[in-house]
Amino acid sequence: MKRLSILGATGSIGTQTLEVVRANPDLSVEAISGNQNIELLAEQILEFSPKLVCVYDEKKIAPLSDLLIEKDPSGQVLNRIRLVSGMEGLCETAAYESTDITVGAVVGMVGIRPAMAAIKAGKDLALANKETLVCAGALIMSEAKTQGVNIYPVDSEHSAIFQSLNGERGNEIDKILLTASGGPFRGRTKEELRNVTLADALKHPNWTMGRKVTIDSSTLANKGLEVIEAKWLFDVEPQQIQVVIQPQSIIHSAVQFKDGAIIAQLGTPDMKIPIQYAILYPERRFLEGKRVDLFELGNLTFEKPDLDTFKALALAYRAIETGGSLPTVFNAANERAVADFIDGKIGYLEIADSIEAEMDHHEVIADPTLEEIITIGEQIISG
Repeated sequence: MKRLSILGATGSIGTQTLEVVRANPDLSVEAISGNQNIELLAEQILEFSPKLVCVYDEKKIAPLSDLLIEKDPSGQVLNRIRLVSGMEGLCETAAYESTDITVGAVVGMVGIRPAMAAIKAGKDLALANKETLVCAGALIMSEAKTQGVNIYPVDSEHSAIFQSLNGERGNEIDKILLTASGGPFRGRTKEELRNVTLADALKHPNWTMGRKVTIDSSTLANKGLEVIEAKWLFDVEPQQIQVVIQPQSIIHSAVQFKDGAIIAQLGTPDMKIPIQYAILYPERRFLEGKRVDLFELGNLTFEKPDLDTFKALALAYRAIETGGSLPTVFNAANERAVADFIDGKIGYLEIADSIEAEMDHHEVIADPTLEEIITIGEQIISG
């Protein structure tokens, strides 16, 4: 039996993680967190019987309790779980004592402290939260090494790289080929993007994701965040990471070795594949879903990213090449700009412009502490 804590259980990755749990009777859910969708969280509690539940917003604990009493008037559910809240509760959930592996699936910088808490508690980490490594990669990877815990990537691209490296320990990487679908605006010019609406940006051609990640994919900021993640996960230099547009989203990423050989991982665009692989590693199990039919597919195509039109990707390279606190600035400025775009405060092209302005203004701290990283991020996000 493998026991899980799931941070962000009601989000896209969280709900798909629970689909994996449903299909594998030897997986159990010990602790979960949620925040926005209290009704769904109540259903998850009833189905999976966690012992610890974190609702990040303390004000939502009472509505959750009311829902549980409504569904279980005997009060047995409330009697057998413990409800916690806030950052302290999130960290407790991440480091829950009976957990074997923590799934970090919350969105935003709120995921950094819980990830560190899980690592310090000796828990393996299935990581879907990009901000953890983008902002605090040096600190997180150092602590993971000290504690002897594993970080298994959940992003499809980083999972593909991880899988491509299996059995290649000691063989030197020439470069990582980090693939991207190109999003809904692939091939468009800046002028054509000037009047993009929120609805336009949320129409991803291949993947079903939350709003923030979907918009990030359309601007290629998401790919920029993944470049920074890849640097820390696989101990390579930024110039060794090449972004390749692969519109069919079948090749999820690849590794080229010093001898010129390329090993890639292919599959349908289904996040349950990397989720299950991270949780059950090194075991592969049957997973329901569509398989790739190469005859039906016919061909795979590749393109270079347009770094002028989609300059968020170029800004991400600048951030990781500079290092220090600048990746945190890139991430936080993007988070704020996307929120402003969703709220109708800025136009689509202003997302990247806002990131650039914040980076230009920032005085880089070479080796920021975790507290400095959190403070910088919070100050930028709050405006």
